[in-house]
Amino acid sequence: MRNIALQLMYNGTAYHGWQVQKNAVTVCETMEKALAAVCGEPVRLIGCGRTDAGVHAEHYIANFRTNSRIPVERLPFAVNTHTPEDVVVREAFEVAEDFNAILSCRRKEYTYRIYNSRIKNPFYVNRAYFYPKHLDEERMDRAARAFEGTHDFRAVRSVGTETKTTVRTVYYCRVTRSGELLELKVCANGFLYNMVRAITGTVLYAAEGKLAPEDIPQILASGDRTLAGPTVPPGGLYMTKVWYEDERLNGETAI
Repeated sequence: MRNIALQLMYNGTAYHGWQVQKNAVTVCETMEKALAAVCGEPVRLIGCGRTDAGVHAEHYIANFRTNSRIPVERLPFAVNTHTPEDVVVREAFEVAEDFNAILSCRRKEYTYRIYNSRIKNPFYVNRAYFYPKHLDEERMDRAARAFEGTHDFRAVRSVGTETKTTVRTVYYCRVTRSGELLELKVCANGFLYNMVRAITGTVLYAAEGKLAPEDIPQILASGDRTLAGPTVPPGGLYMTKVWYEDERLNGETAI
């Protein structure tokens, strides 16, 4: 039996996240049906993380085991004939028997995009958070950098999936601007439920003057969710990079 890893991209607007659910359409379920049609057998897909409803992925890794002998170089084209246009397999790789998309992942990067303009842009609907008041990206970047390091991130998570520990290491958290588009990029060894969206909401609070960037270490130390900013909408959030020992899976831009 072969172990195959897929590199996917998807627009999550029409889906209730990655994880299979009983009464909702998800990316994983959509992919499993397409793979079953191609491989001629039921397929169980393991994803590198649980993206929530409405969240997108520019670089996502999932793996499955199959008895099918279809060559990996043909697999993306075959599967893409069975998927909607908003879910695409970019590449497929045969990987080691012990490879697991989530357990083998060392780091992930998420990007939150904010469209900062007085006038709405229809092409960013469900793809970036529209914010009409001008934002100071330098102040936002100072606030974002306060999340870097190893901390207990309870103050920026929503109640949801239980986890053994709320301590994570953030390798970088930065804000940059390109014209009217702001991007908050955060890379960590793991993420809590809604952690990136709550970090972004807290950074926006800093930009609005509702808290100072220097307040963030104390907010994290408190573990009090009510002291941090709101959870921003899902449409601006993308999984953008992953890191594995098998460098073929990291993508051209992953370092």
